[in-house]
Amino acid sequence: MSPVNPFDDAATARAVVDGSGTLVEWNEGARLLLGHPAAEVVGRPAADLLAGDLDGAPPGSDDAQWSGTLDLRHRDGHTVSAWVLAHRRPPADGAPVTWLAVSPLDPGPEPEDDPLIRAALAQSPCAMMIFDDRLLLRGVNDAMARLLGLPSARVRGLRATDFSVQPQDAELERRMRRVLASGRRHDMQAHLKAGGESRAHAWNARIAPLTDADGRVCGVCVSVHDLTEQHRARERLQLVNEASVRIGTTLDVTRTAEELADVCVPPLADFVSVDLLDPHEHGGEPAPLVEPPVGLRRTAHRSITEGRSQAVAETGQLDVYPAGSPQAECLLSGQVIVASEAYGDLERWLQWDPARLRRVKEYGVHSTMSVPLQARGTTLGVAVFTRFRRPDPFTHDDVLLAEEVSARAAVCIDNARRYSREREATLTLQRSLLPRWLPP
Repeated sequence: MSPVNPFDDAATARAVVDGSGTLVEWNEGARLLLGHPAAEVVGRPAADLLAGDLDGAPPGSDDAQWSGTLDLRHRDGHTVSAWVLAHRRPPADGAPVTWLAVSPLDPGPEPEDDPLIRAALAQSPCAMMIFDDRLLLRGVNDAMARLLGLPSARVRGLRATDFSVQPQDAELERRMRRVLASGRRHDMQAHLKAGGESRAHAWNARIAPLTDADGRVCGVCVSVHDLTEQHRARERLQLVNEASVRIGTTLDVTRTAEELADVCVPPLADFVSVDLLDPHEHGGEPAPLVEPPVGLRRTAHRSITEGRSQAVAETGQLDVYPAGSPQAECLLSGQVIVASEAYGDLERWLQWDPARLRRVKEYGVHSTMSVPLQARGTTLGVAVFTRFRRPDPFTHDDVLLAEEVSARAAVCIDNARRYSREREATLTLQRSLLPRWLPP
């Protein structure tokens, strides 16, 4: 089924305003609402249509969305009070930023008098919205209104593409049209941020046809389910599988540490560093007892920012971590140390190193996790996971995941260390058995 241009639909009033406040587009629905044909208003200031003050912050503020009731001038001189929803539209191909303003012309009957709404509420207990056979919104329940961040009484009569300018809304409308035509249920997955949320969630939208007493499809019910936890569980399982395949491909200590950092950026952290206890000699054993101050040699690090590193220590550099540092404390206790800006302990953990504290503030680091690397009863070093781009702090599930991946890496590092030690011993023995001089 061919897509419908929203500006060809006269059931909703639509206008586009550029950054200077000039009307650049005007559809037939807007003419029906205010009586002005497009030729009379396009190119004129949008403020000329106002008959009163704006309700709240005007379009053009820092917010990407605005809604409120406006008193508008009709062509014949009387005032029209209309609820308007406006979105800032991002520029495309170098075009300037514009605002899309929409207002419903026919919101339909009140929800309590609408049999379509009553049927949908009886069939679906979750967050949902109901569209009629023209794909105009007939109603939403309270859960869906909270997700949209808009008043449920004001959005009736809009299309799915009027809620925002995200591509998922256009895709939702295409799939709803397919359900109307086929009469078969359809599911759609999306990963986006709902109104009032600080981070994106994984959603599953179940699009089901609504039928009347004669079995004719007369609308669509869209019920939305939050699958964020299931999505994260799949991501964690995928990371563990990646670690089992990609970590330990060689019997080289440095390469194995690099593989640990590579696997965990960006799925688990924005920056990962691997510091190992400095052996007494090449391939030698780490110190049997770990007590502060602890000498750790930077073996590998990886950042999500290409060409920019948040590392204070360069690879190969030996740093001494005193008591009270998260690296020393996690090696001493054998437990993961999590420091988060949300709990006010990140700065406290880094008081011992002003350079690291400055780097943390420079990049906006808000959460770190220090994980000891242990294998076969031997402490090998510490892996530090850092977040500065992802807004959410490390959770208990993240700690378990980091422990699982680090434990696998620690075994591989220990295998590489043992191989280096045995190889060095073998080469030393071979050299000792060679004659000290050649016979004549």
